[in-house]
Amino acid sequence: MVVGDFSTEVDVLVIGAGPGGYVAAIRAAQLGKSVVVVDKDEVGGVCLNRGCIPSKALISAAHRYEVMKESEEMGLSAEGVKVDFGKVQAWKEGVVKKLTGGVSGLFKGNKIKFVSGDAYFVDETTVSVSDEDNAERFKFNHCIVATGSRPIELKPFPYGERIVSSTGALALQEVPKRMIVIGGGYIGVELGQTYAKFGTKVTILEGTDQILPGFEPELTRLVDRKLKKLDVDVHTNAMAKESNVTDDEVTVKFEVNGEAQEVTADYVLVTVGRRPNTDELGLENIGVKMSDRGVIEIDEQCRTSVSNIYAIGDIVPGFALAHKASYEGKVAAEAIAGHKSVIDYKCIPAVVFSDPEIAGVGMTEKEAKEQGIEVATGRFNFAANGRALALEAGEGFVKLVANKETGVVLGAQIVGPEASNLIAELGLAVEMGATLEDVALTIHAHPSLGEVVMETAEAALGQAVHMIQK
Repeated sequence: MVVGDFSTEVDVLVIGAGPGGYVAAIRAAQLGKSVVVVDKDEVGGVCLNRGCIPSKALISAAHRYEVMKESEEMGLSAEGVKVDFGKVQAWKEGVVKKLTGGVSGLFKGNKIKFVSGDAYFVDETTVSVSDEDNAERFKFNHCIVATGSRPIELKPFPYGERIVSSTGALALQEVPKRMIVIGGGYIGVELGQTYAKFGTKVTILEGTDQILPGFEPELTRLVDRKLKKLDVDVHTNAMAKESNVTDDEVTVKFEVNGEAQEVTADYVLVTVGRRPNTDELGLENIGVKMSDRGVIEIDEQCRTSVSNIYAIGDIVPGFALAHKASYEGKVAAEAIAGHKSVIDYKCIPAVVFSDPEIAGVGMTEKEAKEQGIEVATGRFNFAANGRALALEAGEGFVKLVANKETGVVLGAQIVGPEASNLIAELGLAVEMGATLEDVALTIHAHPSLGEVVMETAEAALGQAVHMIQK
């Protein structure tokens, strides 16, 4: 390894090129700072290369395959529909390359330098970046750490050819005949449903009493119903205990309410959470305060205990969400530039790209009541919406939660078609302090799924037109 004997000086050094890091870098450059981004892997991070984008591409392909097979009720039938999974994967990689190439172009257009290698803090203003051949030092005025997270590995289920993380599951070159998913959270459900649609016999083992823990049962119930329709075996209150791996398959032993069971499959997908990537940066040597789990403490401007070092994304408190990381990246960059930007998590949406989709923003009814707020709620079903029925997507509903006295919208939950897109309007409503009347009086295009949002607000006001209210 060749080590440089001088340091390159830069205003802002960003460690990590994922959706937090690259957004922070671009915003800092927009604000007139010289910026260098360091990442040991590809531009775009886990999200673009091995997470959000490739998973949604596979979800989209699986949905199209399902629709092609099951449109006879519309009078449409097709013969010889088949999956060439190699081509599916090639198409998915094409989507990824377009987006990562776009980020590289944005770096170039904003005069941001990208450096590949492992970063390690030498002191509070210097980072060493090394790969197999070279090492160089960067002296910075400010640093934004955005190193993301990695899948948690369970000791009885070490990753290998037959036991894989989400990264491995997204890279399979064949549709497995059988797959076991350990963990019924959003990653497990999304990928489990995807492979089930491609024809895999899927078994999901979830340790709590429902899939998608953290979401209200009235939302997850419809996803559970779809899983059953796809012949997915779901075991809740299930604790995976051990594995037996051969060249061709793997057997998992688990317990449900103390009863021992086992299941065999071609692959096991482990999705039990993620761990922050803060353990190999040398942060502890320069006084950056972290929890026992490696989560970095930050203030309202994403500043760590070391005043010129900021942290964002999966390595700080809160949900591990790409859009949260991007938001924090902008706040950190603006704080470095002297702006008064601060983080406010009131309107961070949560989305599960399941079938049907689930989305939520702001407070749930339960959370509002726990804060002593008297609430007004409204609910409207997609089954009464013309556009939803025309899309063969009439399952699900929109629910609104508002302050009963003022009418101010506090939160919303959606399960149904395009929930991931529809939640944006309601996030804006919560952010701007809109009332139920504001939403109800906003004219929505007809026929559209967005009308369900309007009708839900009307329902909360007792004015619903397309439903009978008691």
